[in-house]
Amino acid sequence: MGGCRPLGFLLGLPFGLIALVLSVVGCVIWVLGSVVSIVCPCCCCVAGLANLAMFLIKLPVKTMKWFTDQIPC
Repeated sequence: MGGCRPLGFLLGLPFGLIALVLSVVGCVIWVLGSVVSIVCPCCCCVAGLANLAMFLIKLPVKTMKWFTDQIPC
């Protein structure tokens, strides 16, 4: 582990770009959820939206890491 795996990076790049778009969607959901939680703090569904948004924001990094781990040196 810790070695350079350019083939895994290149294979995962298209999927990483798709995940990046989903990450932007996650940022928008997170901002909207924050606004809703400020307006109505008793809304319990906002916590679920925040968890979904954080998952989407972290998705590009997880995707690229998974692809680079799949390719042996």
